[in-house]
Amino acid sequence: MIYLQLFWSFLKVGVFGFGGGYAMLSLIQNEVVENRNWISAQEFTDIVAISQMTPGPVAINSATYIGYNVSGSALGSALATLAVCLPPLVIMITITKFYLAFQNNKYVGWVMDGLKPMLIGMIGVAAFMLMTPSNFPDVFSVILFIAALAVSLLKVNPILIIIGGAVIGLIFL
Repeated sequence: MIYLQLFWSFLKVGVFGFGGGYAMLSLIQNEVVENRNWISAQEFTDIVAISQMTPGPVAINSATYIGYNVSGSALGSALATLAVCLPPLVIMITITKFYLAFQNNKYVGWVMDGLKPMLIGMIGVAAFMLMTPSNFPDVFSVILFIAALAVSLLKVNPILIIIGGAVIGLIFL
């Protein structure tokens, strides 16, 4: 039964997870922490951290890890991963077919323009949902975030921003 529940939970995330992995995080958290109580909020934060450090998209890595954690088997991992990947694959193949035919349509342009702020909002919600009392950002982290944001607006290479943040963290923490 757990396999069906895993598949169904991650299928829903795959269907409604517009905007990629980070936008999906709030949906995954809602499903596995709030609705199913499979893991705690702190465990979810740890899973996201691990998923970011491993190669591949964060939503797929999270699904794989949660599937194994919940079921205790590779089958659970495979089903959760398949379920989160299947809807976007089918949707993208379908949308691509129609988008190529209607890409110059003004209504299609309006829909695409409307999706952008919604996706930014979903990514922002995912960031706030990861803040638990045990990992709430301190003043130093907020200042570092604002500095990284400001530097990124100047079109500095993101790799340099990451390396700079790591060096600053090593020096001051």
